[in-house]
Amino acid sequence: MTRIDELPLRDELRGKTPYGAPQLDVPVRLNTNENPYPLPEPLVARIAERVAEAARHLNRYPDRDATELRTGLAAYLTRNTGYAVTRAHVWAANGSNEVLQQLLQTFGGPGRTALGFEPSYSMHALISRGTGTGWLHGPRREDFTIDVEAAERTIAEQRPDVVFVCSPNNPTGTAVEAETVLRLYEAAQAAKPSMVVVDEAYGEFSHRPSLLPLLEGRPHLAVSRTMSKAFGAAGLRLGYLAADPAVVDAVQLVRLPYHLSSVTQATALAALEHTDTLLGYVEQLKAERDRLVTELRALGCDVTDSDANFVQFGRFDDAHATWQALLDHGVLVRDNGVPGRLRVTAGTPAENDAFLDAMRAVLKENNR
Repeated sequence: MTRIDELPLRDELRGKTPYGAPQLDVPVRLNTNENPYPLPEPLVARIAERVAEAARHLNRYPDRDATELRTGLAAYLTRNTGYAVTRAHVWAANGSNEVLQQLLQTFGGPGRTALGFEPSYSMHALISRGTGTGWLHGPRREDFTIDVEAAERTIAEQRPDVVFVCSPNNPTGTAVEAETVLRLYEAAQAAKPSMVVVDEAYGEFSHRPSLLPLLEGRPHLAVSRTMSKAFGAAGLRLGYLAADPAVVDAVQLVRLPYHLSSVTQATALAALEHTDTLLGYVEQLKAERDRLVTELRALGCDVTDSDANFVQFGRFDDAHATWQALLDHGVLVRDNGVPGRLRVTAGTPAENDAFLDAMRAVLKENNR
């Protein structure tokens, strides 16, 4: 059998591993930042209605420009963030990962570079490499915030074509101050006109307002979001961005023909009709997230302040051994490779209770 390293791979892909968290059948799964609440039955019924209608026309290609969906997403963003955007400012794709890929295909590529501040969402680096874009590491402080002065120097020296800012950041959960983004944007424009991409996949869970208003007067800024988290629709695979209309026009140069199926568009539109209910679940998860922070600190853990639907905690002499011990108690969390730390997704109250009980047991076992 042929090994992967025997194939004529591009050099930047050699020795790399595909993205993915363990998918294990355990009682409590809190490792992939999914929304634990199933879609409400009225929404399920509405999806069935919209998909049935779309099915009657599956002999035709879908709306190539997703006009109705982008209009709905613009209305949602305007209402949710308080910053008015129109359909012309919004683009949608199959998950925020495809949005990021399209941005890198448009503004990155061979001979160009992207800069990210690690630890952060690992797909930023993976998609960069997949598009032939060079990857650069930006500086963070000990508390996982971005070292702005050092970042400005890095941008001036490296002159990246794309700068990624993840807020709230995955896996740390830390939100980024608007002033930090503004300084990074100005530094990126001073070095050379570069795109700055704010990844707000967990924006709805933040204690802080969205960074979307920063788009005003900044044509090289884009904000990406997803329906996987707040909308509880990870299986839908629908992501979107907001940016200057010129950016929306630009990414269409690389989009695949009819990339969003009629079924995907119909399902997303149904979900937008139930925004209030779905955001009600978000409020419950924010309360549970804050409870996890409090309880873990009471257990003596070092917990990073979180604005997402997950919590980074530690510090452990052997993080992977602690991960395995929790798994032995039937609880799956995420070992992201951040030294001494693990990440747990906020689940239902019962799931979080199970996790905390497992943590107490593991800590007690470690102290014997």
